[in-house]
Amino acid sequence: MPTLSVYQSAMSEVGRVGRLDLRYERQGHRTILATSRCSSPWHLFPPMYLDSSGCAFTSLVNPSGGFVAGDHLLIHASLERDAHAVFSTPSANRVYRSLGEEARQTINLSVASGAILEWFPEVTIPFAGSRFAQTMDVRLAKGATALIWDGLASGRMARGERWAFASLRNEIRITTASGDRFLERYEVRPEPGQVGLMSQYDYVASFIVVSDCADPAKWLPLRGIVADVLDSMGAEVLGGVTELPVSGLAVKLVARSAQGLAAAQDALWHAIRSALLGFARPELRRC
Repeated sequence: MPTLSVYQSAMSEVGRVGRLDLRYERQGHRTILATSRCSSPWHLFPPMYLDSSGCAFTSLVNPSGGFVAGDHLLIHASLERDAHAVFSTPSANRVYRSLGEEARQTINLSVASGAILEWFPEVTIPFAGSRFAQTMDVRLAKGATALIWDGLASGRMARGERWAFASLRNEIRITTASGDRFLERYEVRPEPGQVGLMSQYDYVASFIVVSDCADPAKWLPLRGIVADVLDSMGAEVLGGVTELPVSGLAVKLVARSAQGLAAAQDALWHAIRSALLGFARPELRRC
């Protein structure tokens, strides 16, 4: 029989250790959410269908409003053969002040042959004094495609909290069927007034596209299209694009404003989605 300490330990994790498990299947023209499970603070809404692609648009909802020190939220999603899902969030991911413990998020995404994953959450906003660590692991089968967006704000600018968080660690790993891997990893521990060139900007983002089923001849012209989009953003956005050894592109950019970041995301997503998938950027509805 479980002891009182076991019950107390389990109760202490309620709302702090939350898990979201999702599995998608292709059924006729549409992708459906075949199985799902969630524990607090995650809340699950059924997928929406916003265009003619049959893609399942899924909103990842955390009603608690953000990450508190000691939280560990997990997301596991698997896309079966030929499934297509877009993941987004209804609002920014806020990370609250911590006196010592990190808040953590672990994301594991599995994409089967012919499946398409599009990951486009809203920006992460680390409050002053916050500590946050995020790990994303994406595994692609042969013939799978992934579009991954990851954005970070310097803090709550209206409160003067630019680059005032205590620490932030972020890692994105994408592994292809051949075993080739893309890895982006960084750790930021800003000192007041000492963030170098980033002092001119308030947002940083990555856009990673990997697909071994795309015609290799597409990547060079697509790289040119992406470079043109970045150039068209003017002084609000500074960015660059490079081809990857794993059959894809990586875009890195910084922006001076939320509007500049949103405009860059919209334009890049539309350009890449149209060229690679044959669909325009979706008009996401917020929950």
